[in-house]
Amino acid sequence: MFSFKKCSTLALGLIFSFSAFAQDKPQDSTKLEKLDEVLVKAVRVDAKSPITHSNVSKKEIAKRNLGQDIPMLLNFLPSVVTTTDAGAGIGYTGIRVRGISSQSTNVTINGIQYNDSESLGTFWVNLGDFASSIESLQLQRGVGTSTNGAGAFGASINILTDATSAESLGEISNSFGSFNTRKHTVKFSTGLLNDHFEIAGRLSNIQSDGFIDRASSNLKSYFLQGSYVDDNTLIKAITFGGNEVTYQSWYGFESATIDAIGFNPNIEENSQFNIAGIIFDDEGNFEGYHNNQVDDYSQDHFQLHWNERYNSNWSTNIGLNYTNGRGFFEEYVDDYLYSNIYFSDDATFDFLGLEPINMDGETINSMDYIRRRWLDNNFYVINASANYKENNLNAIFGTSYSYYDGDHFGEIIWAEYANQLNFEERYYDGNSIKTDLSFFAKANYRLNDKVSLYGDLQLRNVNYETTGTSSDLVLFEIDKDFSFFNPKAGITYELNDNNNFYFSYARANREPNRTDFEANADVRSEQLNDFELGWRHQSDKLRFNANVYYMLYNEQLVLSGQLDDVGNPFRTNSGDSYRLGLELEAVVPLTEQLTLQPNATISSNKNMETIVSLDGDFVNLGKTDISFSPELVWANAFVYQPFENLQMSLLSKYVGEQFLSNTESEFSKLDSYFTTDFNIVYTIKTEKIFDSIVLTGLVNNIFDEQYVSNGYYYTFDDDFSNPGTVTTIEGAGFYPQAGTNVLLGVTLNF
Repeated sequence: MFSFKKCSTLALGLIFSFSAFAQDKPQDSTKLEKLDEVLVKAVRVDAKSPITHSNVSKKEIAKRNLGQDIPMLLNFLPSVVTTTDAGAGIGYTGIRVRGISSQSTNVTINGIQYNDSESLGTFWVNLGDFASSIESLQLQRGVGTSTNGAGAFGASINILTDATSAESLGEISNSFGSFNTRKHTVKFSTGLLNDHFEIAGRLSNIQSDGFIDRASSNLKSYFLQGSYVDDNTLIKAITFGGNEVTYQSWYGFESATIDAIGFNPNIEENSQFNIAGIIFDDEGNFEGYHNNQVDDYSQDHFQLHWNERYNSNWSTNIGLNYTNGRGFFEEYVDDYLYSNIYFSDDATFDFLGLEPINMDGETINSMDYIRRRWLDNNFYVINASANYKENNLNAIFGTSYSYYDGDHFGEIIWAEYANQLNFEERYYDGNSIKTDLSFFAKANYRLNDKVSLYGDLQLRNVNYETTGTSSDLVLFEIDKDFSFFNPKAGITYELNDNNNFYFSYARANREPNRTDFEANADVRSEQLNDFELGWRHQSDKLRFNANVYYMLYNEQLVLSGQLDDVGNPFRTNSGDSYRLGLELEAVVPLTEQLTLQPNATISSNKNMETIVSLDGDFVNLGKTDISFSPELVWANAFVYQPFENLQMSLLSKYVGEQFLSNTESEFSKLDSYFTTDFNIVYTIKTEKIFDSIVLTGLVNNIFDEQYVSNGYYYTFDDDFSNPGTVTTIEGAGFYPQAGTNVLLGVTLNF
């Protein structure tokens, strides 16, 4: 809980951050841009920092922003692998960097932590069309710089929303494409009124049927900001959010279950099959699907930012945030499916705490019913930082505090036999409280014309408490405290104007998430020591970056391959493990019109020792590959711009084979795949009504590659088939992706 001592410390930090420095008012023609950028200065690094990173601008995002989620727009960055449950990049999507899962990737928006406090993951589906409100984005690989919220355990993504505009503008954007996909966006800005005030906003709606059967998405979102700008002041009040309704598709394609219920288990012939919501009669005959097997969730964010520049040396920033999230996923619990295929007791009266009933002389102890599992949460954040700059020193220090309060509960809204049920009662009910307090100080010091030093220290304290029962109707009470010290240091050497070299070391610690505790109350926090060595070259003829990383883990929480019943991945402590890799990226102008932009990552990702249960005995498999970690990932873009208003890009992506488990079982192997997209953007300059009309086309997977980007793996012990023996049975599920599909868009700017 938030103690008085913590509160006092936080207050002192704020007082220090806003101490009355001597004010002068330097004039700066670029004040709007610079003041906006300060919102993310505490969590970003510059071009010469010894931190491996990629920057993505608003212009680059716009080229392919036709409705797909943010991870898909980052697909061609180094070391990135993206996944999508519905198969077409809209709905539930995910991103892995260097094999690091979304639960270990830190995400901030304007410096405010966005990761879900309990799962530690990022649900991009709640940010429908957020790409249309992004000014810039920075992806840091490795531990990166100190950030707010759950520690970056291999990657961080920090987002800056739309900058203040001096001029008024409007935008109407519409796109249409395969699988009944359509996106409608309206944006506006008043420009600066009376040289100081601006109001800007966006409304969006994205809909898609999805590639997978019934994997539909309906994403409604908004973004609204009011800004006050002066020579040295920027105050922004921002609200954004919306509602998403997605038909569930997190079950994937699992042939054993599909075979057991009598459908064609051939993934090549029936790759769009979706088991979600399936209904059987008492004899196991297929009857249809529940039409409301959906995830229905709303999330609203309210941010207030105050950035003040006092003189040429000092500036401060404070950020306040309140997030309210509420929603449910609805599920038809089919008695036949759960009892005979899943071998689960969820459909039984015992599970629901009911007494068996007698009908026509027959005792009935199970039934079909429809349940909703709810999440209702409130999230509060306060961040504050101060920046001091002089000729050779740039120092930032600050603090962050967050408080999360989340209710988890379940309701039954219909039942086959309802006489014992009170539909107003919750059949499970639990609460979670999480607090997160951190302090950091970081500095870049230019020692001389050649050498710059970087240092970064962070202290972080986390408390996580739960009460009540989980969705499995078992007591779930956790009370854990974590205290972490995360030091970082680096050096940059500038050989000449075209070349610099850097080396950095960073430590990260990270707490387990809710699912980790549900699976194992004794789960341990994880620690990472990250070493990065890089070379950057920049000239008119070539831009080239090379980076070697060695990420040494202690008790890394690696994905086991298994999922829970709502698609959350299980993780397990792996003891000692490492990730060793080489990242290469370049921009090569072949001609004045044609540019080559390749990148590649070659890596080795290993658990030092893996012990598993096999056929009733524990077996030591020795060193094994870490799950979901391909050894080779590369991408390439041929960008052709014959004249200023036309650009065409041929985008290729290769992801090497990977395992869905940590056992290197052939059963869990995911084949490599290679895809190619084609993107075209044509801008028409006009003199009447509109400033410009932008026509955009995107053909995904132009060679119609049949591939799977993600999956899950499970085992269970069979001791019934041969009494007296135990046989380990393996199973795997897959998420097939769409073949060739098209998105076309038109944007009217005025």
